[in-house]
Amino acid sequence: MQLPRTRWVFVSLILLAVASSAWGAERVEDIYKTYCWQCHGKRADGMGVNIRDMSVQPRDHSDAKEMSGRSDDELFKAIKEGGQSISKSVQMPPWSGVLSDDEINLLVEYLRELCECKFGS
Repeated sequence: MQLPRTRWVFVSLILLAVASSAWGAERVEDIYKTYCWQCHGKRADGMGVNIRDMSVQPRDHSDAKEMSGRSDDELFKAIKEGGQSISKSVQMPPWSGVLSDDEINLLVEYLRELCECKFGS
């Protein structure tokens, strides 16, 4: 039995969405490892290898209480424009020259997964 063409298109779109989602999850983990681990740590606990040279300890991304105090817009702005843009550490660099807005949005979603929290929760 052959599926009608519209069903094949629908099935193809579902498979593409699943593949994109899996790629997005893998991609955002790679981005976090590349740009965030050094300061925020492998466990996202703010204990990265660079902290011994920092005057301000990086945010613990696994701390639900702290992370729920920051909106997604604030997290986006901090990543894009640097910590100073939201009155936080000047040692948090702006990543706008390296990461696209889509990648930053993926990172914001990933941070919410790490802390298992939402803004205001």
